[in-house]
Amino acid sequence: MSQTPLLDLSGLRKAYPGVVANDDVTFAIQPGEVHALLGENGAGKSTLVKMIYGLVRPDAGTMMLNGTPFAPPEPRAARAAGVAMVFQHFSLFEALSVAENVALGMENPPKPSALAARITEVSNTYGLPLDPNRRVGDLSAGERQRVEIIRCLLQDPRLLIMDEPTSVLTPQEVDILFATLRKLRAEGTAILYISHKLEEIRSLCDAATILRLGKVVARCNPREKTASELAELMVGTSLKPPKSGGAAPGDIILKAQDLSMPSASAFGTPLRNISFELRRGEVLGIGGVAGNGQDELLMALSGERKLPQGSLYFEGEDIGTRPADMRRRIGVLSAPEERLGHAAAPNMSLTENAALTAARRQGMLSRGFVNWGAAKGFAEKVIGAFDVRTPGPGVAARALSGGNLQKFVIGREVMQAPEVLIVNQPTWGVDAAAAAFIRQSMLDLAAKGTGVVVISQDLDELMEISDRFAALNEGRLSAEVPTGDLTMEKIGLMLGGAQTTAMEQA
Repeated sequence: MSQTPLLDLSGLRKAYPGVVANDDVTFAIQPGEVHALLGENGAGKSTLVKMIYGLVRPDAGTMMLNGTPFAPPEPRAARAAGVAMVFQHFSLFEALSVAENVALGMENPPKPSALAARITEVSNTYGLPLDPNRRVGDLSAGERQRVEIIRCLLQDPRLLIMDEPTSVLTPQEVDILFATLRKLRAEGTAILYISHKLEEIRSLCDAATILRLGKVVARCNPREKTASELAELMVGTSLKPPKSGGAAPGDIILKAQDLSMPSASAFGTPLRNISFELRRGEVLGIGGVAGNGQDELLMALSGERKLPQGSLYFEGEDIGTRPADMRRRIGVLSAPEERLGHAAAPNMSLTENAALTAARRQGMLSRGFVNWGAAKGFAEKVIGAFDVRTPGPGVAARALSGGNLQKFVIGREVMQAPEVLIVNQPTWGVDAAAAAFIRQSMLDLAAKGTGVVVISQDLDELMEISDRFAALNEGRLSAEVPTGDLTMEKIGLMLGGAQTTAMEQA
């Protein structure tokens, strides 16, 4: 391995009003190295990679790329220098083809026929086969990520930045991705890898830099550390796994019977005859690969969309025709996956966002007017109880890091003492400590008699906190199986739609 680092960062600093995002960050990435960047939410990871990619300019410090000063004023300059980035959120147009989406990310795309041939060649070479003529809206989440990766690989990058790349992938797709990354590493491409999945870090990465509150606090070989040790380096304290209250589930509190609903989007997934029962004090885990009807199921259960077919019973009463606000009044609360724009209004303050869903249940309304003092007080309680890193409740939701906003969104619902809580991707994009805290908060709710439905793509999460498990595939839900009876092989069968086989083997 070369002694000259591919990327050498020295003394990088970036401050915003009220917060120092990065403070004297110094580390190096070698050619052909998979380098993990670890840290809890708000540690400064996003700001750092934005500086490397030219989205943000540092206030102080220097960057060297292959021994040459590197200070990209915009992403175009970073790409031209050999730095590519696969973002956590896909930036694809669903109505366009794979090739058309790839072309939009290129400065000077070749003719369509030549580009299509190149996409086929590169995607097959790296074990990520793609049909350049397929419409992106028809692709699975894993295939969409392939489009993003191939778009980067066509630039022949020397450094590939990947932000939470496995958050929407099945275990099988993760294996394929890792094989691709190892091939890139063998060819000399360096990879800066950001993930909260610490076992993945230990399996894939050669080195790790850990940030805490904007500063580098540790460097290590992750293979020489346990996942718990890495988590403790990130948060500065030991972590305890979530513990269930252990009480037996009570009476049925929520029952879905033959719920069917068309998708609101041309690229969504309709629900097909969804049925399940949820008991008081129980956590029902619903797993599935992204794009199999998770968003639609939450909308159906929360009342965000009207059910054209089927019934939903709360304590024996059919609430299937009740809108979301009326369901909230009786204690059926929810938190959707998309936190910014769906769960929270980006330009509204945390106080205002607290009032959006908690005004009635927390007594913030008087003769039709909001008591903003009460709303602020409730927002402060959520911020304190869920360790939301923010200057205060007056800050706009969009100003928070993704993980901190997620903690606020989940905390806002948990602290309303729901009878039923339905959450989609509750710990998506949050660090190990925050994930453990959120999972414990849901188990604590269940211990008090709340029925909890957790829709998640994180199978480890579902196995850790769920009493029973069901799989969502193409808008259909399998029968529920006690989690103690499951193996990853059985779960894989269920996720793939082989529900009957999985049930027979359970």
